[in-house]
Amino acid sequence: MNIQIASYDHPDAVKLEAEVQQEYIERYNGEGDTTPLDPAMFRPPGGLFLIAYDDRDRPVATGAWRALDENGEGYADGDAELKRMYVIPACRGLGLARRILAALEDDARAAGRVRMVLETGTQQPEAIALYTSSGYAPTKKFGHFREYEDSRCFAKPLAP
Repeated sequence: MNIQIASYDHPDAVKLEAEVQQEYIERYNGEGDTTPLDPAMFRPPGGLFLIAYDDRDRPVATGAWRALDENGEGYADGDAELKRMYVIPACRGLGLARRILAALEDDARAAGRVRMVLETGTQQPEAIALYTSSGYAPTKKFGHFREYEDSRCFAKPLAP
């Protein structure tokens, strides 16, 4: 697998975004992720968007982080929020999400972020398993879905 830096509005990112949104709709009874996002949020040094390609140069996974600081949605100063982690079904179980996660953590740490945070939901047990096995612990709810009962938030310190 070849992991490349890309923009959130890159055609391959748009394609995989549509796929992940369809999966959210199926898992959450018709509701996708409505978090307001802008491509500028994922531009270095305040963020990063990654696309993984297979050996035939097909886009198969994405992951991103964006810088956030204290605001009315429960973020803390120095937070990096993990967004758009997605692996196509045919490539799941190959360790690709774990590789992307590690690259995003390393980049956020290098950018001076002190904590990686993420929000996922109860209908994504695979995601919860990935994050908890990668050192993430439950934290106070934050972000766009903080009022949703099936929302789960996790955090991990990004120690140097």
